[in-house]
Amino acid sequence: MKDGKSPISRRRFLQTSMAAAAVGAGIQSPLVKGLVPGANAAGSRPDKDITSHYTACDMCFNRCGMIARKKNGVIKKLDPNPNCRKSRGMICAKGNAGIQHVYNPDRLKHPLKRKGKRGEGKWERISWEEALDHTAEQMQKIADEYSRCGIMFTPGVDAQSRFVEMFAEVFGSYNFTNHESLCLLSRNRAYLDTFGEVPTADVLHSRYIIIAGSNPLEAIMTPDTPDLVEARKNGCKIVVLDPRFTKTAALADEWHQIKPGTDMAFFLAMCHEIVKGERFCCPDNTHGYDKFVEHIKDYTPEWAEKECGIPAEDIKRISKEITEAAPRAMVYPGRRSSDYKQSTQIRRAMAIANVLLDNWDRPGGLMATREVGVRGWDYSPPFYPENPPDRADADQVPGLFSDIGSFQLLREAIIKQEPYPIRGWFSFKTNFLQTGANRQKTIKMLENIDFFVNIDIMMSDTAWYADIVLPGNSFLEREDPVTALQGSSACACAFLRDPVIDNMFESRPPLWILQELAKRMDLEEHFDFTMDEYREAQLRDLEGALEIMRQDGIYFNPSQAYGIYAGDPLKTMSGVKEIYNQRYEQWGIEPMPVYNPPQMPDKDEFRLIVGRPAYFTQSRTNNELLTEFMEENTLHMNPDAAQRLGLEDGDLVEVESSSGKGRLRLEIDGGIEKQTVYMVTGFGSLSPQMSQIYQKGASIAEIQEDAYDEICANMAMHETFVNVRKVS
Repeated sequence: MKDGKSPISRRRFLQTSMAAAAVGAGIQSPLVKGLVPGANAAGSRPDKDITSHYTACDMCFNRCGMIARKKNGVIKKLDPNPNCRKSRGMICAKGNAGIQHVYNPDRLKHPLKRKGKRGEGKWERISWEEALDHTAEQMQKIADEYSRCGIMFTPGVDAQSRFVEMFAEVFGSYNFTNHESLCLLSRNRAYLDTFGEVPTADVLHSRYIIIAGSNPLEAIMTPDTPDLVEARKNGCKIVVLDPRFTKTAALADEWHQIKPGTDMAFFLAMCHEIVKGERFCCPDNTHGYDKFVEHIKDYTPEWAEKECGIPAEDIKRISKEITEAAPRAMVYPGRRSSDYKQSTQIRRAMAIANVLLDNWDRPGGLMATREVGVRGWDYSPPFYPENPPDRADADQVPGLFSDIGSFQLLREAIIKQEPYPIRGWFSFKTNFLQTGANRQKTIKMLENIDFFVNIDIMMSDTAWYADIVLPGNSFLEREDPVTALQGSSACACAFLRDPVIDNMFESRPPLWILQELAKRMDLEEHFDFTMDEYREAQLRDLEGALEIMRQDGIYFNPSQAYGIYAGDPLKTMSGVKEIYNQRYEQWGIEPMPVYNPPQMPDKDEFRLIVGRPAYFTQSRTNNELLTEFMEENTLHMNPDAAQRLGLEDGDLVEVESSSGKGRLRLEIDGGIEKQTVYMVTGFGSLSPQMSQIYQKGASIAEIQEDAYDEICANMAMHETFVNVRKVS
């Protein structure tokens, strides 16, 4: 990398991708054959200078099994791990591009200290010793003046994020939040409050699946994405409800262009039909069934047609078909659930539909959490009597997750300095200036932050506004703790990472950084362990698991897959599936979903919906191999709407909301609802050190208004109305 360029060309990248696809299809490349017993019998000749290293991908949250091929100290290729059932022996384009993540010329190389104003881009290179001393000094100063809850901690999706959470607790701050408060909590809240836990979907063995508000064929989820394709081949019927004709809709048997925000109407009408047809199997295993029957009597398909735009006869037919396929049938829980202010109740309607299908803890339905066997690290954080009584975002919504909270509510608390001051921010691998709605409000929040330290591998927009930037290392340079994963019928599995290459430049892992800070803040006793000791504690109940992970790259616990609860109570207040939620009644909110029509855009307005394609994850788009697929984002608009506004395909347009505006090219899309526009996340970077996406396209964070779910404060991504005009 002498000239600052990537050590892999696009041509070689595409060859690599094709090889990976071949492995996923059951065709082994020569290098993969080298790890499979007897695979070289045909006489293939792998390069003797190449060494192979099991690892797990870190380009998104899926953690797919991977094999890194190294030659002369340089990673040359990334292959799928054929032993990993969770990823079905495949890796996607993002995984293949993980090599560019390591050798990206935009990587942070050494610690930096801000010299000018925040966002001005003036930096001074400093030593690790200086960076750690200054960080510890500033954090201690805030703790002494404002209490230890005066610092907010925000770790991202990472195997070492648990250490940041542990450090926050040991340091003494309750104010911890992560990416889940932006994208996932309403789904989790709804299913937790219905079944007592968040399920996984047994897609592979299902015979009928309704997918609403999720797009697993583009926003890849393993094993669900490959399992959907396989289930389709096996005769499973797939019905998609979406305002946009997605890749998932293209795979489906049926696509219905539902009006945005009306999903609850469809599912309440579906429940009406299931109950009316007396196809429900076990009302005795639910709480509130009789109340629900009365509740939905007016939610007829004819009523729902007027709300969601799907014909009543189709709702009746789909309801009949899915119950005939039950219990091997489901309303897909999805992952993306942060759409509207009512998202928890929308997802509750979907969860109740699954209750009526009697698919809980059964093949082809919703699976309960399986035992992996990985344990936690035992530690006792100090007690700080001077701390305030609770989180800064407590008591603002009834269903707030106390261990995660809400970034948006914490941001408001910091801006208002209520109920107490928060003057510090410790961030690892999060980029809220690119992912959190209303970017200008996040910048305003920073006006009340005295000290902000950020750990990342690149100078993200969020790092660009920090006081101290610490260069983290990549997943291929890391020694990580054991990570446990759920994955539908594919697995209850665990993996670890060992370094494939040494740390590049002056990058360091989060654990090392936290241990060094702990030494400087009289907290060393709580972080006095090695990674080997931590792993040993994690695997204390899994004899031989470490050896299996080293041999196969992954460990699968042969735990029970179905019937886990067989006769045992669920983790709900009633011990059964809660259609009528008692906790909601105590909170003073509707114990069953009540439909409220969504606000509709005015004639010249559009509802903005967002998402991501298969080659990007959230804001991690600064990758040369991936931006070749999409150099910048575009605004998708229905052709009739474009014609009405005098717009043509390729026009430069300005999209504006009450929060902000951005400019990007128009893409005419016949598959999108007429008063809806769509764009992907991850572009319009403020940081010039994100060279692939700096000022390219528009940032959703700049345009989105900061609405949130009324029950759990999950960010509501689809509540923003925009105006669109042509830029001369």
